[in-house]
Amino acid sequence: MSNKTILATCYAVNPFKGSEDAMGWNVVYQIARFNNVIAITRENNRDAIEKFMIENPDKVYSNITYLYFDLPYWMRFWKKGNWGSMLYFMLWQRGIISFIKKQNLTFDITHNVNFHNDWTPSYLWKLEKPMVWGPIGHHPIIPVHYLKPYSFKYYLKDRATWLVKKAFWNYSFSLKKTVAKADHIFCMNKGVEKVLNLSKKSFSIQPSVATDDFSSNVIYQKTNFHIISVGRFVPLKGFDLTLLSFIKFLENLSDTEKQHCTLTIVGTGPEKAFYKKIIAENNVECYVEIIEWIDRKKLMTLYKKSSVFLFPSHEGAGMVVAEAMSFGLPVICLKNEGPGEFIDSTCGFAVSQTDYNNTILELAEALRILHSDKDLLHKMSIKARVNFQNNFTWNSRGENLNTIYNKLYL
Repeated sequence: MSNKTILATCYAVNPFKGSEDAMGWNVVYQIARFNNVIAITRENNRDAIEKFMIENPDKVYSNITYLYFDLPYWMRFWKKGNWGSMLYFMLWQRGIISFIKKQNLTFDITHNVNFHNDWTPSYLWKLEKPMVWGPIGHHPIIPVHYLKPYSFKYYLKDRATWLVKKAFWNYSFSLKKTVAKADHIFCMNKGVEKVLNLSKKSFSIQPSVATDDFSSNVIYQKTNFHIISVGRFVPLKGFDLTLLSFIKFLENLSDTEKQHCTLTIVGTGPEKAFYKKIIAENNVECYVEIIEWIDRKKLMTLYKKSSVFLFPSHEGAGMVVAEAMSFGLPVICLKNEGPGEFIDSTCGFAVSQTDYNNTILELAEALRILHSDKDLLHKMSIKARVNFQNNFTWNSRGENLNTIYNKLYL
Protein backbone atom coordinates (compact mmCIF):
# COMPACT_ATOMS: atom_id res chain seq x y z
CA MET A 1 0.00 0.00 0.00
CA SER A 2 1.54 3.32 -1.07
CA ASN A 3 2.07 6.15 1.41
CA LYS A 4 -0.94 8.27 2.15
CA THR A 5 -1.07 11.74 3.63
CA ILE A 6 -3.05 12.05 6.84
CA LEU A 7 -4.26 15.43 8.03
CA ALA A 8 -4.33 15.17 11.84
CA THR A 9 -5.74 17.83 14.14
CA CYS A 10 -4.19 17.64 17.58
CA TYR A 11 -5.16 20.39 20.00
CA ALA A 12 -2.65 19.15 22.59
CA VAL A 13 0.85 18.03 21.56
CA ASN A 14 3.87 18.18 23.84
CA PRO A 15 6.54 15.45 23.95
CA PHE A 16 7.78 16.72 27.32
CA LYS A 17 4.43 16.28 29.05
CA GLY A 18 2.15 13.35 29.88
CA SER A 19 -1.53 12.57 29.41
CA GLU A 20 -3.31 14.32 26.50
CA ASP A 21 -0.16 16.14 25.32
CA ALA A 22 1.93 12.95 25.23
CA MET A 23 -0.86 11.14 23.45
CA GLY A 24 -0.99 13.84 20.74
CA TRP A 25 2.76 13.63 20.16
CA ASN A 26 2.85 9.84 20.05
CA VAL A 27 -0.14 9.44 17.72
CA VAL A 28 1.43 11.85 15.22
CA TYR A 29 4.69 9.92 15.44
CA GLN A 30 2.91 6.59 14.92
CA ILE A 31 1.04 7.90 11.87
CA ALA A 32 4.39 9.02 10.45
CA ARG A 33 5.89 5.53 10.79
CA PHE A 34 3.71 4.40 7.87
CA ASN A 35 2.43 7.55 6.16
CA ASN A 36 3.01 11.25 5.69
CA VAL A 37 1.22 13.40 8.25
CA ILE A 38 0.27 17.05 8.33
CA ALA A 39 -0.32 17.74 12.02
CA ILE A 40 -2.13 20.92 13.05
CA THR A 41 -1.82 22.02 16.65
CA ARG A 42 -1.77 25.18 18.73
CA GLU A 43 0.98 27.78 18.48
CA ASN A 44 1.92 27.37 22.16
CA ASN A 45 3.12 23.81 21.41
CA ARG A 46 5.68 24.88 18.79
CA ASP A 47 8.72 25.47 21.05
CA ALA A 48 8.41 22.12 22.83
CA ILE A 49 7.93 20.21 19.55
CA GLU A 50 10.89 21.85 17.82
CA LYS A 51 13.14 21.51 20.89
CA PHE A 52 12.37 17.81 21.23
CA MET A 53 12.97 17.13 17.53
CA ILE A 54 16.37 18.85 17.69
CA GLU A 55 17.39 16.99 20.86
CA ASN A 56 16.07 13.60 19.68
CA PRO A 57 16.70 13.30 15.93
CA ASP A 58 14.71 10.58 14.16
CA LYS A 59 14.28 9.77 10.47
CA VAL A 60 10.51 9.40 11.04
CA TYR A 61 10.31 13.19 11.46
CA SER A 62 10.84 13.58 7.70
CA ASN A 63 7.27 12.33 7.26
CA ILE A 64 5.83 14.98 9.63
CA THR A 65 4.82 18.54 8.80
CA TYR A 66 3.60 20.59 11.76
CA LEU A 67 1.35 23.59 11.17
CA TYR A 68 0.26 25.92 13.95
CA PHE A 69 -3.15 27.53 14.31
CA ASP A 70 -4.81 29.69 16.96
CA LEU A 71 -7.88 31.84 17.07
CA PRO A 72 -7.38 35.63 17.36
CA TYR A 73 -6.27 36.88 20.76
CA TRP A 74 -9.64 38.45 21.55
CA MET A 75 -11.16 34.95 21.31
CA ARG A 76 -8.64 33.34 23.67
CA PHE A 77 -7.68 35.85 26.35
CA TRP A 78 -10.49 34.49 28.57
CA LYS A 79 -9.39 30.84 28.11
CA LYS A 80 -9.03 29.96 31.78
CA GLY A 81 -10.05 26.85 33.73
CA ASN A 82 -11.60 23.66 32.38
CA TRP A 83 -14.74 25.22 30.95
CA GLY A 84 -12.88 28.12 29.34
CA SER A 85 -10.47 25.68 27.71
CA MET A 86 -13.34 23.50 26.54
CA LEU A 87 -15.20 26.40 24.93
CA TYR A 88 -11.99 27.56 23.25
CA PHE A 89 -11.35 24.03 21.99
CA MET A 90 -14.80 23.88 20.41
CA LEU A 91 -14.27 27.24 18.70
CA TRP A 92 -10.78 26.11 17.61
CA GLN A 93 -12.33 23.02 16.02
CA ARG A 94 -14.66 25.21 14.01
CA GLY A 95 -12.02 27.74 13.01
CA ILE A 96 -9.53 25.15 11.85
CA ILE A 97 -11.60 24.27 8.77
CA SER A 98 -11.15 27.65 7.07
CA PHE A 99 -7.47 27.65 8.11
CA ILE A 100 -6.94 24.28 6.38
CA LYS A 101 -8.75 25.38 3.23
CA LYS A 102 -6.56 28.50 2.95
CA GLN A 103 -3.37 26.38 3.09
CA ASN A 104 -4.26 24.54 -0.15
CA LEU A 105 -3.11 21.26 1.40
CA THR A 106 -3.24 17.90 -0.33
CA PHE A 107 -4.23 14.95 1.86
CA ASP A 108 -6.11 11.65 1.69
CA ILE A 109 -7.64 11.12 5.15
CA THR A 110 -8.51 13.40 8.08
CA HIS A 111 -8.08 12.36 11.70
CA ASN A 112 -9.34 14.31 14.71
CA VAL A 113 -6.89 13.10 17.35
CA ASN A 114 -7.61 15.09 20.54
CA PHE A 115 -9.13 16.35 22.91
CA HIS A 116 -10.56 12.96 23.79
CA ASN A 117 -14.13 14.07 24.44
CA ASP A 118 -16.96 12.06 22.90
CA TRP A 119 -19.35 14.93 23.57
CA THR A 120 -17.67 17.77 21.61
CA PRO A 121 -18.14 17.75 17.82
CA SER A 122 -15.53 17.74 15.08
CA TYR A 123 -15.96 19.46 11.73
CA LEU A 124 -13.30 17.66 9.69
CA TRP A 125 -16.05 15.95 7.67
CA LYS A 126 -16.53 19.32 5.94
CA LEU A 127 -13.23 18.69 4.12
CA GLU A 128 -14.95 15.85 2.23
CA LYS A 129 -12.29 13.19 2.85
CA PRO A 130 -12.54 9.92 4.80
CA MET A 131 -12.56 10.87 8.49
CA VAL A 132 -11.23 9.07 11.57
CA TRP A 133 -12.28 10.32 15.00
CA GLY A 134 -10.59 9.51 18.26
CA PRO A 135 -9.73 7.94 20.54
CA ILE A 136 -12.72 9.54 22.24
CA GLY A 137 -14.45 8.89 25.52
CA HIS A 138 -15.59 10.36 28.81
CA HIS A 139 -15.17 9.88 32.54
CA PRO A 140 -18.15 7.88 33.82
CA ILE A 141 -20.30 9.46 36.50
CA ILE A 142 -18.78 8.90 39.96
CA PRO A 143 -21.12 6.79 42.16
CA VAL A 144 -22.42 8.97 44.98
CA HIS A 145 -21.03 6.81 47.81
CA TYR A 146 -17.47 7.55 46.65
CA LEU A 147 -18.04 11.31 46.90
CA LYS A 148 -19.45 11.35 50.45
CA PRO A 149 -16.05 11.81 52.18
CA TYR A 150 -15.46 14.97 50.14
CA SER A 151 -16.90 18.47 49.99
CA PHE A 152 -20.39 18.65 48.46
CA LYS A 153 -18.99 20.92 45.72
CA TYR A 154 -17.40 17.86 44.08
CA TYR A 155 -20.76 16.14 43.86
CA LEU A 156 -22.34 19.24 42.33
CA LYS A 157 -19.49 19.63 39.84
CA ASP A 158 -19.55 15.96 38.81
CA ARG A 159 -23.34 15.94 38.29
CA ALA A 160 -23.34 19.31 36.49
CA THR A 161 -20.61 18.07 34.13
CA TRP A 162 -22.61 14.90 33.49
CA LEU A 163 -25.70 16.94 32.61
CA VAL A 164 -23.69 19.00 30.12
CA LYS A 165 -22.36 15.82 28.49
CA LYS A 166 -25.85 14.32 28.29
CA ALA A 167 -27.16 17.50 26.70
CA PHE A 168 -24.53 17.24 23.95
CA TRP A 169 -25.07 13.51 23.43
CA ASN A 170 -28.83 13.94 23.14
CA TYR A 171 -29.34 17.32 21.52
CA SER A 172 -26.21 18.55 19.69
CA PHE A 173 -26.87 18.58 15.95
CA SER A 174 -23.15 19.11 15.27
CA LEU A 175 -22.22 16.08 17.39
CA LYS A 176 -24.80 13.88 15.65
CA LYS A 177 -23.42 15.08 12.32
CA THR A 178 -19.87 14.20 13.45
CA VAL A 179 -20.96 10.67 14.39
CA ALA A 180 -22.85 10.22 11.11
CA LYS A 181 -19.97 11.49 8.95
CA ALA A 182 -17.07 9.72 10.72
CA ASP A 183 -15.81 6.73 8.72
CA HIS A 184 -14.20 5.11 11.77
CA ILE A 185 -14.38 5.96 15.47
CA PHE A 186 -11.82 4.88 18.06
CA CYS A 187 -13.56 4.45 21.43
CA MET A 188 -11.72 4.45 24.75
CA ASN A 189 -14.17 2.05 26.32
CA LYS A 190 -17.60 0.45 25.91
CA GLY A 191 -19.34 3.48 27.39
CA VAL A 192 -18.75 5.45 24.16
CA GLU A 193 -20.69 2.93 22.09
CA LYS A 194 -23.68 3.36 24.41
CA VAL A 195 -23.84 7.15 24.64
CA LEU A 196 -23.24 7.74 20.92
CA ASN A 197 -25.37 4.78 19.78
CA LEU A 198 -22.71 3.36 17.46
CA SER A 199 -24.33 0.00 16.69
CA LYS A 200 -24.43 0.75 12.97
CA LYS A 201 -21.07 2.55 12.75
CA SER A 202 -17.53 1.40 12.04
CA PHE A 203 -15.78 1.65 15.40
CA SER A 204 -13.23 -0.13 17.53
CA ILE A 205 -12.65 -0.17 21.28
CA GLN A 206 -9.15 0.36 22.56
CA PRO A 207 -7.86 2.37 25.52
CA SER A 208 -6.58 5.81 24.64
CA VAL A 209 -3.58 5.32 26.87
CA ALA A 210 -0.30 3.72 25.86
CA THR A 211 3.32 4.28 26.78
CA ASP A 212 6.88 3.73 25.66
CA ASP A 213 8.58 0.61 26.92
CA PHE A 214 10.97 1.66 29.68
CA SER A 215 11.37 -1.84 31.11
CA SER A 216 14.14 -4.36 30.46
CA ASN A 217 11.52 -7.10 29.87
CA VAL A 218 12.79 -8.94 32.96
CA ILE A 219 10.34 -9.59 35.83
CA TYR A 220 12.24 -9.85 39.10
CA GLN A 221 10.75 -11.40 42.23
CA LYS A 222 10.70 -8.71 44.92
CA THR A 223 11.69 -9.25 48.55
CA ASN A 224 9.64 -6.31 49.87
CA PHE A 225 5.97 -5.64 49.14
CA HIS A 226 6.08 -2.14 47.68
CA ILE A 227 2.72 -0.68 46.54
CA ILE A 228 2.65 2.38 44.27
CA SER A 229 -0.08 4.75 43.11
CA VAL A 230 0.20 7.86 40.92
CA GLY A 231 -2.11 10.78 40.15
CA ARG A 232 -3.62 14.12 41.14
CA PHE A 233 -5.12 14.48 44.61
CA VAL A 234 -8.74 14.90 43.53
CA PRO A 235 -11.80 12.68 44.22
CA LEU A 236 -11.73 11.31 40.65
CA LYS A 237 -8.52 9.42 41.44
CA GLY A 238 -9.85 7.70 44.58
CA PHE A 239 -6.81 8.11 46.82
CA ASP A 240 -9.01 7.85 49.92
CA LEU A 241 -9.76 4.27 48.78
CA THR A 242 -6.06 3.68 48.16
CA LEU A 243 -5.12 4.76 51.68
CA LEU A 244 -7.99 3.13 53.56
CA SER A 245 -7.56 -0.21 51.79
CA PHE A 246 -3.82 -0.17 52.50
CA ILE A 247 -4.54 0.61 56.17
CA LYS A 248 -7.08 -2.26 56.31
CA PHE A 249 -4.50 -4.57 54.69
CA LEU A 250 -1.88 -3.61 57.31
CA GLU A 251 -4.26 -4.41 60.19
CA ASN A 252 -3.95 -8.14 59.57
CA LEU A 253 -0.16 -8.25 59.34
CA SER A 254 2.32 -8.99 62.08
CA ASP A 255 4.77 -6.25 63.06
CA THR A 256 7.53 -8.12 61.24
CA GLU A 257 5.46 -8.37 58.06
CA LYS A 258 4.58 -4.68 58.21
CA GLN A 259 8.27 -3.77 58.10
CA HIS A 260 8.42 -5.09 54.53
CA CYS A 261 5.30 -3.25 53.28
CA THR A 262 5.19 0.32 51.99
CA LEU A 263 2.80 2.48 49.99
CA THR A 264 4.23 5.24 47.81
CA ILE A 265 1.85 7.83 46.39
CA VAL A 266 3.23 10.12 43.70
CA GLY A 267 1.17 13.26 43.25
CA THR A 268 -0.33 16.38 44.77
CA GLY A 269 -3.49 18.43 44.55
CA PRO A 270 -6.30 20.11 46.49
CA GLU A 271 -7.08 17.06 48.68
CA LYS A 272 -3.55 16.64 49.99
CA ALA A 273 -4.47 17.80 53.52
CA PHE A 274 -7.38 15.33 53.64
CA TYR A 275 -5.13 12.41 52.67
CA LYS A 276 -2.43 13.43 55.16
CA LYS A 277 -5.13 13.53 57.83
CA ILE A 278 -6.16 9.93 57.00
CA ILE A 279 -2.51 8.86 57.30
CA ALA A 280 -2.02 10.66 60.64
CA GLU A 281 -5.29 9.46 62.21
CA ASN A 282 -4.37 5.85 61.46
CA ASN A 283 -0.72 6.18 62.58
CA VAL A 284 0.70 4.80 59.35
CA GLU A 285 3.19 7.60 58.60
CA CYS A 286 6.09 5.14 58.67
CA TYR A 287 4.46 2.96 55.99
CA VAL A 288 3.19 5.65 53.59
CA GLU A 289 5.36 7.96 51.51
CA ILE A 290 3.96 10.90 49.52
CA ILE A 291 6.18 12.27 46.74
CA GLU A 292 4.73 15.51 45.37
CA TRP A 293 6.76 15.69 42.20
CA ILE A 294 9.26 13.42 40.50
CA ASP A 295 10.86 13.50 37.08
CA ARG A 296 9.91 10.79 34.63
CA LYS A 297 13.15 8.80 34.89
CA LYS A 298 12.88 8.60 38.68
CA LEU A 299 9.24 7.54 38.40
CA MET A 300 10.33 4.68 36.14
CA THR A 301 12.85 3.64 38.80
CA LEU A 302 10.04 3.61 41.37
CA TYR A 303 7.89 1.38 39.16
CA LYS A 304 10.84 -0.97 38.76
CA LYS A 305 11.20 -1.59 42.50
CA SER A 306 7.45 -1.84 43.14
CA SER A 307 5.33 -4.98 43.43
CA VAL A 308 1.75 -3.79 42.83
CA PHE A 309 -0.04 -0.81 41.27
CA LEU A 310 -3.06 0.22 43.37
CA PHE A 311 -5.34 2.49 41.32
CA PRO A 312 -9.01 2.72 42.42
CA SER A 313 -9.68 5.64 40.07
CA HIS A 314 -13.11 6.53 38.66
CA GLU A 315 -11.72 7.92 35.39
CA GLY A 316 -12.23 6.61 31.87
CA ALA A 317 -8.56 5.98 31.13
CA GLY A 318 -5.28 6.43 33.04
CA MET A 319 -1.89 6.46 31.29
CA VAL A 320 -0.20 5.43 34.53
CA VAL A 321 -1.87 2.00 34.28
CA ALA A 322 -0.05 1.33 31.00
CA GLU A 323 3.22 2.52 32.55
CA ALA A 324 2.79 0.26 35.57
CA MET A 325 2.01 -2.82 33.46
CA SER A 326 5.08 -2.15 31.30
CA PHE A 327 7.09 -2.92 34.45
CA GLY A 328 5.07 -6.05 35.15
CA LEU A 329 3.02 -4.62 38.02
CA PRO A 330 -0.33 -6.33 38.65
CA VAL A 331 -3.04 -3.66 38.78
CA ILE A 332 -5.72 -3.42 41.48
CA CYS A 333 -8.52 -1.14 40.28
CA LEU A 334 -12.29 -0.66 40.22
CA LYS A 335 -14.56 -2.65 37.92
CA ASN A 336 -15.63 0.32 35.82
CA GLU A 337 -15.49 1.74 32.29
CA GLY A 338 -11.90 2.84 32.82
CA PRO A 339 -8.99 0.60 33.81
CA GLY A 340 -11.48 -2.08 34.91
CA GLU A 341 -12.24 -2.90 31.27
CA PHE A 342 -8.64 -3.75 30.50
CA ILE A 343 -7.58 -5.63 33.64
CA ASP A 344 -8.56 -9.29 33.90
CA SER A 345 -7.94 -11.96 36.51
CA THR A 346 -4.63 -12.97 34.93
CA CYS A 347 -2.93 -9.62 35.55
CA GLY A 348 -4.79 -7.97 38.41
CA PHE A 349 -8.01 -7.41 40.31
CA ALA A 350 -10.99 -5.28 39.28
CA VAL A 351 -13.17 -4.91 42.38
CA SER A 352 -16.89 -4.18 42.48
CA GLN A 353 -18.36 -0.74 43.17
CA THR A 354 -21.24 -1.92 45.37
CA ASP A 355 -20.65 0.36 48.36
CA TYR A 356 -17.83 2.34 49.93
CA ASN A 357 -16.82 0.02 52.77
CA ASN A 358 -17.12 -3.12 50.68
CA THR A 359 -14.85 -1.61 48.02
CA ILE A 360 -12.21 -0.92 50.69
CA LEU A 361 -12.48 -4.52 51.94
CA GLU A 362 -12.15 -5.96 48.42
CA LEU A 363 -9.14 -3.77 47.61
CA ALA A 364 -7.51 -4.82 50.90
CA GLU A 365 -8.24 -8.47 50.16
CA ALA A 366 -6.59 -8.17 46.74
CA LEU A 367 -3.49 -6.75 48.44
CA ARG A 368 -3.58 -9.60 51.00
CA ILE A 369 -3.75 -12.27 48.28
CA LEU A 370 -0.81 -10.85 46.35
CA HIS A 371 1.22 -10.34 49.52
CA SER A 372 0.65 -13.88 50.80
CA ASP A 373 1.10 -15.72 47.50
CA LYS A 374 4.46 -14.84 45.95
CA ASP A 375 3.99 -17.34 43.11
CA LEU A 376 0.69 -15.75 42.11
CA LEU A 377 2.25 -12.29 42.33
CA HIS A 378 5.04 -13.39 39.98
CA LYS A 379 2.60 -15.01 37.51
CA MET A 380 0.42 -11.90 37.47
CA SER A 381 3.52 -9.75 36.95
CA ILE A 382 4.42 -11.75 33.85
CA LYS A 383 0.84 -11.49 32.52
CA ALA A 384 0.73 -7.74 33.22
CA ARG A 385 3.81 -7.37 31.06
CA VAL A 386 2.17 -9.46 28.31
CA ASN A 387 -1.01 -7.36 28.50
CA PHE A 388 1.11 -4.22 28.10
CA GLN A 389 2.99 -5.61 25.08
CA ASN A 390 -0.23 -6.74 23.37
CA ASN A 391 -2.41 -3.71 24.05
CA PHE A 392 -0.58 -0.71 25.45
CA THR A 393 2.53 0.00 23.36
CA TRP A 394 2.56 2.98 21.03
CA ASN A 395 3.86 0.79 18.20
CA SER A 396 0.83 -1.50 18.45
CA ARG A 397 -1.38 1.62 18.28
CA GLY A 398 0.43 2.76 15.16
CA GLU A 399 -0.10 -0.59 13.47
CA ASN A 400 -3.83 -0.51 14.33
CA LEU A 401 -4.11 3.01 12.97
CA ASN A 402 -2.44 2.07 9.72
CA THR A 403 -4.79 -0.90 9.28
CA ILE A 404 -7.80 1.42 9.57
CA TYR A 405 -6.30 3.99 7.20
CA ASN A 406 -5.67 1.28 4.62
CA LYS A 407 -9.26 0.08 4.84
CA LEU A 408 -10.57 3.62 4.30
CA TYR A 409 -8.26 4.24 1.35
CA LEU A 410 -9.03 1.11 -0.64
